[in-house]
Amino acid sequence: MPPVSPDPATNSPAPFLIQKERTRFFGLTLDECIKAFFGGNATVAVIVLGLITFFLFREGADFFRLNNNGLTVYRQAGLEYVDIMRQEEQDHTALTRYLFDIRIKAFKKMVDAPMTAARKEKEAAMEALNKLEQSSASVTQLAGPNGPDRLPESPELVEAKGRVAAAEKSIQEIVAEANAALSGFDDFSYAYGDAVVPVRGLVSELTEAATAIKQKATIADDRAIERQQYLDAGLTEKAAEVQVDDIDYGTEVKALTGTLPFYKEEITTFGDELNRIVADLPELPVKGFEPRLERFRELTHEYVAGIPANIKRLEEWDYTKPVAFSRAFTTFIFGTDWLTASFWQDWYGVVPLFVGSLMVSVIALFIAVPLGVGSAIYVNQIASVREQRLIKPFIEFISAIPSVVLGFFGIAVLGQALRALSQMEAMSWVPGFPYAERLNALTAGCLLALIAVPTIFTLAEDALNNVPRSFKEASYALGATRLQTIIRIIAPASLSGIVSAVLLGLGRVIGETMVVLLCAGNRIAIPDFTKGITALVQPVHTMTGIIAQEMGEVVQGSIHYRALFVVGLLLFLIALFINFLAQKIVRKYRISVG
Repeated sequence: MPPVSPDPATNSPAPFLIQKERTRFFGLTLDECIKAFFGGNATVAVIVLGLITFFLFREGADFFRLNNNGLTVYRQAGLEYVDIMRQEEQDHTALTRYLFDIRIKAFKKMVDAPMTAARKEKEAAMEALNKLEQSSASVTQLAGPNGPDRLPESPELVEAKGRVAAAEKSIQEIVAEANAALSGFDDFSYAYGDAVVPVRGLVSELTEAATAIKQKATIADDRAIERQQYLDAGLTEKAAEVQVDDIDYGTEVKALTGTLPFYKEEITTFGDELNRIVADLPELPVKGFEPRLERFRELTHEYVAGIPANIKRLEEWDYTKPVAFSRAFTTFIFGTDWLTASFWQDWYGVVPLFVGSLMVSVIALFIAVPLGVGSAIYVNQIASVREQRLIKPFIEFISAIPSVVLGFFGIAVLGQALRALSQMEAMSWVPGFPYAERLNALTAGCLLALIAVPTIFTLAEDALNNVPRSFKEASYALGATRLQTIIRIIAPASLSGIVSAVLLGLGRVIGETMVVLLCAGNRIAIPDFTKGITALVQPVHTMTGIIAQEMGEVVQGSIHYRALFVVGLLLFLIALFINFLAQKIVRKYRISVG
């Protein structure tokens, strides 16, 4: 291209080459502004992430100091000492429940067959009675207003009522006979349960004494805080009026430790009594429970054998021993109790909440992964264009449904439907069926699966789209069928994206709040996994649910308030780790098309 000649008159470039000056904002052109805006998204994300992390740490960090102070008072006031004694009583209660469970199962085995026949007889009699009563009412209506108000009962009606009464009497007799046959076992159970009464009485008295010591410590702490607040405000005269009593824990605790000789005598007598009682186990009127009873005897012997070790713990207990700061962390991370506003001692153990969150998430993924991934493969590889236009919007629309609406659906429809399904006789073979709790981990997990499906479907389909078309064409060229191509070529090639979709779906459901708060049952306890799959239909509580449920009721700045922020921090770190892991998998196993 020849060079442009300048205008001879002005010695300047030709007019058609002069560009109009661009509009600038803060010294930047429009292109530079757009580049800065979109290019700064990463910076904004990092800043927001940092602010969230800082906020959670700031509000929750003081929890561990407050928790350590609470554990220190727990020891100094003697509550820890009394809890060692209470543990003996609680272990005995657990053994009593084991015995009661044997009784329930034996009773059920005794009455199942005859009760089933009696109930069928009653249902047949009731059905015949209803038909006869309806027929009698119809005849009365046909008689008109001049007819009698009530016709005399026919012999058939009298007979039907007699059948119903006989069936009800038969059911009562079956129950009475079973209870009479188990009377000897009941006497054994009562004797075993009542053996702990003297120990329970002593522990109850010591509980009241330890509670009184803790109450004094709480009042002293409250007054110290009040006085410090006056001093911070410059009100020295008001601060001087607040009297803070010094507590002599040594003197106070002697009232507890001084009962140790008497406790030794009572607990030793109690152990001997248990050994005497289980020496002669009762015989049940049904067979098959002998191993359970023998196991009960072994558990009782083990329990009694552990009493000396418990006494030694009481003898070695020292209220002046400092509480390690690490215990404030371990009681939270590994604690199995979340107990607040207790007259005795508050415990903040996150394990039952974490297990509840993990359980409903696993149930959700168990349902959502096959549905989400399967539908993504079908839509991407098999469905026609018309089917794609129909299926994709409907699946993606699920994510637009408010979670609180899904929670209402779970309470009113799904929970009731699943419970009714479990009570059908045809479903009695399913472990855990029938069950009584309408709101449980299974109900919450099914709804969370509905929430996770759109996330997994969308990301899995994107992963399938990223598989080079040449892979599919090469497979077809070698003679593979469409199904073989999907299973052996397309799915393995997009596996990293599918795994990432599953992980992001997990992050989506583990952070869900309203559904689990409304439908999980909100029981703060670790499910009984010894019952196998039955644990899936037990109520649970989750980390998100506990925050939403209790945050509005706690006092700002209290240990309970701080504990909820630490739960939120833990939940935040879990979600962050899941998303980070998903990104690492995608980057590491990304297909190169170069």
